[in-house]
Amino acid sequence: MRTPTNERLTHDIDEGPASGASGSERRCILSGKTFPREDLLRLAVSPPDADGVSHVLPDPGAKAPGRGAWIVPDREALESALEEGHLKRALLRAFRGARLAIPDDLAGRIEAALSRSLADRLGLELRAGHVVLGSSRIEEQARAGRIELLLHARDSSEDGRKRLDQAWRVGSDAEGSGLRGEVLPLDRAALSVALGRDNVVHLGVSHPRGQGAGGSSPASRVAHAASRLSNYMAGAAERSGAHALSAGTADASGVGTRNT
Repeated sequence: MRTPTNERLTHDIDEGPASGASGSERRCILSGKTFPREDLLRLAVSPPDADGVSHVLPDPGAKAPGRGAWIVPDREALESALEEGHLKRALLRAFRGARLAIPDDLAGRIEAALSRSLADRLGLELRAGHVVLGSSRIEEQARAGRIELLLHARDSSEDGRKRLDQAWRVGSDAEGSGLRGEVLPLDRAALSVALGRDNVVHLGVSHPRGQGAGGSSPASRVAHAASRLSNYMAGAAERSGAHALSAGTADASGVGTRNT
């Protein structure tokens, strides 16, 4: 389905003064509140099938043509809205009476889509030489101040995390700050598949030397993808609490990175 040249790709756009890198905001169809575009998740619909029904699908990259509807990425809130019918009513308003089919497993599909987005981002940064693997090498690079973002698999050991977190604090001149790596909602098997390597338990993302202040860094791109998945899985209550890297420096995505 092609979009006419002058038709907006999104629903309920609230475009005020530029407030972030994207310079635009969107309104969550469930809460009615406006957020930076990058903090929300877009839902799109497929072209109508033979019966005239369009299927609602997650669009984490916000690239699908046609109208879109935006929601806060919070699995618990989404499942409640699905069960109580709020999501269906909001989508019917957003897509202006279209005949819609909302899959019962939409929450799971969104989780899978966000996981794929993180895996794709990690793969891209690995191929670009920005991802550091192997505990010994991560520790060495972290102590040298070359690690911008530190991530741990969900099933990593506490001892392993503590050792690398300490090395990261030393290299970041952040001893005593409580700075520590993000524990992802992905286990080592998922990370290993994403990166095409065996037994990926920890990983670091470096910040390329010589990069100017403008534009995003590899660490911020990975942090954003990781934050969207973690926040979706955690729910709003935990997201507002002090978890993961609350004591460290946080970028716009909400995931901590070291001070630079």
